[in-house]
Amino acid sequence: MTLYQGVTLGAWSFPRDEDGQLIRGTKRHPTLEDRVTIYSNATILGGTTVIGAGSQVGSSVTLSRSIPANTIVTIEKPSLRFREAA
Repeated sequence: MTLYQGVTLGAWSFPRDEDGQLIRGTKRHPTLEDRVTIYSNATILGGTTVIGAGSQVGSSVTLSRSIPANTIVTIEKPSLRFREAA
């Protein structure tokens, strides 16, 4: 596994019971399988999120769902939009 600078492997929040009390000790962060590469500033969230073996997650990607093995996830380059100010 390779993680580049600024990667976030995070959780949505602590789960709560019926009384609103925090449930601690449950899995909250994503699972990264073998040979995964996560590039700079990517964010992967959630305890049920699995990044499949051999996958690559591109720079600045935000994921909150699982991806299968040998998948490459990137974002399309944003384009500049020019319009007259009101």
